[in-house]
Amino acid sequence: MIPMVDLKKELDYLEPQIIDAVKDVIQSGQYILGEKGAKLEKEISNYVEASYGVGVNSGTDALYLSLKALSIGPGDEVITSPFTFFATGEVIAKTGAKPVFADIEPDSYNLDPDKVEAVITPDTKAIIVVHLFGRAANMDKILDLRDRYHLYVIEDACQAIGTEFNGKRVGSFGDIGCFSFFPSKNLGAFGDAGMMVTNEQDIAEQLKRLRNHGSSRKYIHTETGINSRLDEIQAAILLTKLQYLEIFLHQRKEIARRYTEQLPANIQTPVIAEDRSHTYHQYCIETKDREQLSTFLKEKGISTAIYYPVPLHLQPAFKYLNYKPGDFPVSEHKSKTILALPIYPFMAISDQAYIMSKIKEFFKKEE
Repeated sequence: MIPMVDLKKELDYLEPQIIDAVKDVIQSGQYILGEKGAKLEKEISNYVEASYGVGVNSGTDALYLSLKALSIGPGDEVITSPFTFFATGEVIAKTGAKPVFADIEPDSYNLDPDKVEAVITPDTKAIIVVHLFGRAANMDKILDLRDRYHLYVIEDACQAIGTEFNGKRVGSFGDIGCFSFFPSKNLGAFGDAGMMVTNEQDIAEQLKRLRNHGSSRKYIHTETGINSRLDEIQAAILLTKLQYLEIFLHQRKEIARRYTEQLPANIQTPVIAEDRSHTYHQYCIETKDREQLSTFLKEKGISTAIYYPVPLHLQPAFKYLNYKPGDFPVSEHKSKTILALPIYPFMAISDQAYIMSKIKEFFKKEE
């Protein structure tokens, strides 16, 4: 099978450097909250042009601790997209706040700012805006809502490191930006890892306490937090891979360009607005024949994936919110038509050509 992502090829390319970096940590005897983690925090924050970085053990914890740092909890409402990975809504519920959903733009799959404004209430405290699949959301309009309604904005950039809006990398537009370094991400660790960035020193200091049991000094706990520290081995691996991130993003964009230029016209390929970029954590097409196409490609030895088959407002865990089918028609439509194709920096041109040939073969049969 041609996989959705081939991490082994990336490892083959970087293995000597990664082994040296891991050995360095092992020999240092410093495995938690050490020099590697601090350096990664600085380099990631510099990369996205934010003032501070705080490493944690996952993108999910980054989102959760961001809400906690902004004192969001019971009685509060947080608006986000129903078309995203479950964690985005899950973390809101975990704080005791109420997830409130707004529909998405049909081209970007990201929050539609006009739909967001329609559900703002006096209880709304924040917006979690998702840069889905590596494509930037409309941050000008989201920040306008923040300023007019005195809200917080948290950027879920877990799939979007390196993505730009109006020439500026996402993550540093809002009050806090969150990144995931899950292994399959464009910058992936060898396990779970995540990062928060902010331009506010007070928020950064609180995030550091919250990730470490609410403590900034050993055995002195000024608040209740959790254990969510980014370990040194993962930080060392990420520092190594960060040196190649721009190269790998360029390779993804080249693969995406070939898909877009050569796939048949009867499927919808990603639409990129002039003020936004796309780093292609996923390359998603749209077709009404999704299930048949996916089955056909699997038979031909090609992996595909569906993101996301059930929008958040229809998930059993959120039944208590009393949403129903039809409430968010764009999200529901996309959940039935989007199909992700294989994309990773070391994909062979011949493999991509084979994928495209089989897609063309499928649609020729359907004519």
